[in-house]
Amino acid sequence: MRAFAGLCDAIAATPSKTQKLSLVAAYFQSLVQVGRLGEAAWAAVFLSGRAFPAHEETILNVGGALLSNALEELSGATRTQISAGYRRYGDLGSAAEELLSGRNPLKPEITLKEVEAVFRSIASVSGPASKRTLVRGLLERAAPIEVKYIIKIMSGDLRIGLRESLVEEAIAKAFAREYASVRRANMLLRDIGATLRFAAGDRLGEARMRLFHPLGIMLASPVQTAEEAFASFTEALVEDKYDGIRAQAHFDGAEARIFSRTLDDITSSFPDVAEALRGLSGAAVLDGEILAWDSAANRALPFTEIQQRIGRKQPDAALIHSVPVAYVVFDMLFEGTDLMLDHPLRERGRRLDEMMSRCKRMPPFSIGSGKRDEQAMLFAPSETEVASLLPATVLRAPAWRAHTSDELATLFEAALSRGNEGLMIKDPASLYSPGRRGKSWLKLKRELATLDVVVTAVEFGHGKRAQVLSDYTFAVRDGEELKNVGKAYSGLTDAEILEMTSWFKANTITDFGHSRTVKPEIILEVAFNAVMESERHESGYALRFPRILRIRNDKPLAEIDTVERVREIFLRQHQRAG
Repeated sequence: MRAFAGLCDAIAATPSKTQKLSLVAAYFQSLVQVGRLGEAAWAAVFLSGRAFPAHEETILNVGGALLSNALEELSGATRTQISAGYRRYGDLGSAAEELLSGRNPLKPEITLKEVEAVFRSIASVSGPASKRTLVRGLLERAAPIEVKYIIKIMSGDLRIGLRESLVEEAIAKAFAREYASVRRANMLLRDIGATLRFAAGDRLGEARMRLFHPLGIMLASPVQTAEEAFASFTEALVEDKYDGIRAQAHFDGAEARIFSRTLDDITSSFPDVAEALRGLSGAAVLDGEILAWDSAANRALPFTEIQQRIGRKQPDAALIHSVPVAYVVFDMLFEGTDLMLDHPLRERGRRLDEMMSRCKRMPPFSIGSGKRDEQAMLFAPSETEVASLLPATVLRAPAWRAHTSDELATLFEAALSRGNEGLMIKDPASLYSPGRRGKSWLKLKRELATLDVVVTAVEFGHGKRAQVLSDYTFAVRDGEELKNVGKAYSGLTDAEILEMTSWFKANTITDFGHSRTVKPEIILEVAFNAVMESERHESGYALRFPRILRIRNDKPLAEIDTVERVREIFLRQHQRAG
């Protein structure tokens, strides 16, 4: 572990990507040359910032408070000293190294294999007391520099300038393999350690996709106008942008599992969708969106409706009945034995339609150059078709073809009239790039509204923002009272955040260490995607995805928006979708 920690320090100390790659590649080579392939594999996992391979569902479930408590017991430092160290360095691991400097660890030196074994023990026990005992025992055996990186890995905050893609490149360099082959194998295996083993044995071509282990989700880049979107395309495949839960579905007829955009297993939260997927023939991986669904009107409902089912591990029959959902499918990533990521979107769409047609779930349509209609609409089932051919929970996303920004603008207004967020605009020739955001997929949406709010509380940020107050809780007026309605941390420049930090420190009402209440004088204009009912905020509402647009130095506190205005927006979004 000592050599691993030294490697991490060396990686963090150099800004050069080339040097980082050389350091990691040489480290992998040195371990393999002395017969320590397993240790090299675990080092690859840890260097990617994870405690366990990505495909595993194992989690440590160790939070910052537990780590701080263990460090407090081990170092004798006070909570105030630990908090000050965290703010100074931006992470608890570096603070721990300073607090434990000069301390001699127990002998003998701990190995990476032993760290991995203790991690698995921590993951297997329940209760903070049991976990804290194991954490403290692990840290007692480690030198201060080792403690730093053990804590960084446990907290998921390695921060040494080494992304997983750079670890992939280092594996390719260490074993003289093609980077594309390493990246593809890791994408399929979702285990950087296993990928290293395959690369070391020249067996990368043997990597196969693991059904029921999610692939990374392809992401879209935002654009502001239809004209901006067509700067990238001459022809576009266009779908409505829904306001739901992005979901990747795996099924083989007997089993079905559903994964969120963060690759968490959410099958138990949507047993109705899983049951519908089990009714499809063959084995496949689909990409789509889970939406609250009005089957009578054949349309999606606002996100606030499906919010009732988010986080419910085992929803009861009453909840499933009261909040019906649909899985709206727009892509196919795998079918049978064929991985389809390198097929163009038009081909993936054709295969998806053929599969659903065989299942008698929906009539097929083409996203190629066929002449199905004259209006550029590629799929528009009638209400009769929907009622007779489709279960309530599995639908094919309607799609259109657009060749000009004017056509795109028309489709955009139509999407809004259907109660959806806007449009997804895709290159028909695009390949599926897991976990990446490029210009092949674009999203065009209109903000629901903006609000003028006042900052009531602030917090120190994380990482590079650990020393500035960058997370702002804000409120609206309710008569003479201020009632919180959200929290935002994006939208301001670094210079603005630094200026605001000085102001907030000078105008603090109560200092809680990591957070503080402040005089309600800073007015912000914020945009957001939706308004949700919420028990967390005293206003009764919460803004979804709030973003700071600007500081309103021109507006006094008396002129900020009200709870009534928030309520009006909440009701309007429901009327728009009704």
